[in-house]
Parts: sequence; structure tokens; C-alpha cells
Amino acid sequence: MRLFAIFSVVVVAISGVVSTPVEIDLTSILGTNLASSNSYGAPLAPWKYGSVPGWYYGNYPERHRNIRCLKGWICKFLSWFPWLVQCPKPPHIPPPTSDGYTQTFANLTGATQAGDYMTYGLVDTIKDCKTMCNSVAGCKFANSYHDVNGKDGSTQLTCSLFATCHTASDATNTGGQTQPDGSIDYITSSDGWCKD
Repeated sequence: MRLFAIFSVVVVAISGVVSTPVEIDLTSILGTNLASSNSYGAPLAPWKYGSVPGWYYGNYPERHRNIRCLKGWICKFLSWFPWLVQCPKPPHIPPPTSDGYTQTFANLTGATQAGDYMTYGLVDTIKDCKTMCNSVAGCKFANSYHDVNGKDGSTQLTCSLFATCHTASDATNTGGQTQPDGSIDYITSSDGWCKD
């Protein structure tokens, strides 16, 4: 995505000097296109062959060097570009009875597959998946699950985000894709969370 108007205003505001707008290629800087038009870096949904997570949100970025990690300096950088995926803000302390989500299914061997797919990435916990949903505009549903053999051996949860709520009847992605190493992926521990 080529951007110049906003970046030029920022440069002028910081430097105090009027200059010619500079064209910036954010994809080159970030290594991927993290805009909503590109499903925040994951244009192929997780049930499609060759899909790759668009981001990682968690405490082990060293395990995912090929995925944009949403921690540290990148968060400040992304905040200048609101149409890109944003790092979750530190969570407020929710009431002890609710975290703002209702579970619609639990521990299935199928993940949600639907046309309102928004993006997906990797997280450490179910709470992190819900936090990511809170940070993506229009997200209404989070599906966390283990995509066994489908993430280059990663033990992290896959976190798929959708624009509407879903039930077990939409958990039709059971894996079955042949991976580059010849193994077949399959889904375990799939949980669905609808935002209240």
C-alpha cells in the first residue's frame, strides 16, 4: 500500500519544515501488507491451502520470526496507520462474571469456515484471541483452536476472526490439507466466542 499524505503531514509536524510529500511503501517496511483489504496479512483463510497466519500476538515472538509480531516498537508504528491491524491495548479489568464473550461451542474437531472471515494469526491463549478480536474493527467472533501439523510445528493456538457470530454448525474446517513435509493437518480444541 503506498501512502504519502498522512506520512507527509507527520513529517512536517515533527520537523516544522514544509517539504514535498514523500511516498512510503509500508509493505516494504513491515514485510507484509497488514491492511484490512488484505485480511490484515492473512488473505488466504485458514481452511485454504497455502494459508499463512498474518500476525502473532503473545509472549514468544522468537518462535515466529516469519510472522509479524504485535509487540514492542511495531505497536507504536502501527498506531500512525489506523487502517492496518492494530496491537491490542492493555485490557481493562473486566467484571469477574464476564469478559464480554459468550461461548458458542467448545472442544470441537472443526474450526469455523465462513464467508465473513476477517483475518487469522497465532496466539498463546484463548484470552489473547479475544483480545485480538477486540482490537480488529468489526470483529464479532473469535475461534481459537489447535491446527495440528498446520503451523510448521508451532504449539500456539490459531485465532480466526469473523464479522458475525457462529455456532458449531459452521465449524466445518476439519483440516485434511497436505503440508509441505507430507503430514496432514487436523483440528483439535476448537472453541467459539461471540462478542456480547
